[in-house]
Amino acid sequence: MMIAASYFWSDTLNAFAFGHGPTSPTLADVLMLTGLDISTTDDGGIFNRKSEYKVETRNIGGWSGYIQKYRQTGSVGLREQAIFLNMWLDKFIFCGRSVGPTSVYLSTAERFANGHRFPLGRYLLSSAYHLLHQVAEKLLLREPIGNLESPWWFINMWLNAHMHKCLQWDFFAQQFPRDIAEDYELAEDESATRSPLDYGKAIIVLLVQKWIYKHKGLILRQICV
Repeated sequence: MMIAASYFWSDTLNAFAFGHGPTSPTLADVLMLTGLDISTTDDGGIFNRKSEYKVETRNIGGWSGYIQKYRQTGSVGLREQAIFLNMWLDKFIFCGRSVGPTSVYLSTAERFANGHRFPLGRYLLSSAYHLLHQVAEKLLLREPIGNLESPWWFINMWLNAHMHKCLQWDFFAQQFPRDIAEDYELAEDESATRSPLDYGKAIIVLLVQKWIYKHKGLILRQICV
C-alpha cells in the first residue's frame, strides 16, 4: 500500500493526489496517532546542541549491544534516561539511516530527560514530508528508493487510519499486549493480550505498541520506572 501510495504523492501540492481529491498528513493526525507534542513553543535548533554525555555507538553490536552496554540496575539516572531516549528517537521515531546506534539525537534526548518540552510532533511531520519528497524524486528518476532516514511507520499508520474501510481492515479485531508485570503468571483462562477499547487505541496497535512490546530489556525498564 505504501509503495502504491508513493506514486500519488505530488511535490507541487505537498499532498497525495488521490481520485477523491488531495489529502496529506496534518498536525492533527500526528496528535491523534502518536500523542506527541505539537503545541509547545519551538525554541529552534533542538538537533544542533552539544551533548553533555558521551555515548559509544560504533562497533557495539547494534541496538542489542547498545542496550546491554548501557542497561543498569537500581534507580534510573538522567544519563541512563537520556541514553534510552536517544535510542527511542533514533530507532523508533525518526528511524535513522544507519539502522544502528548513533548519537545524532543525544542532545535532544538529554533535554527530554531534563524535563524540557518542545513540539516533537512537528519535527515528526516535517520528517515525514521530507521522506515523501525524497521518494517522489527517486521515483521520477527511476532510482531505487533504498534506505532513507525516515518515519515510514507514521505514513503506514496514517494510510491505514484513513483507508481502513477500503482495505477491509478491522482495527477492533486486533490484539495488543496487556499491562502485565514481568513476574506475573497468567492463569489458564487469562490472555496476555486484549482488544482496543476505542478508536485511538485501535490505531496505535498497528505499529508503535508492537515495536515497544517486542524490544523488552531497557525499554520495559524505563517504562516501568
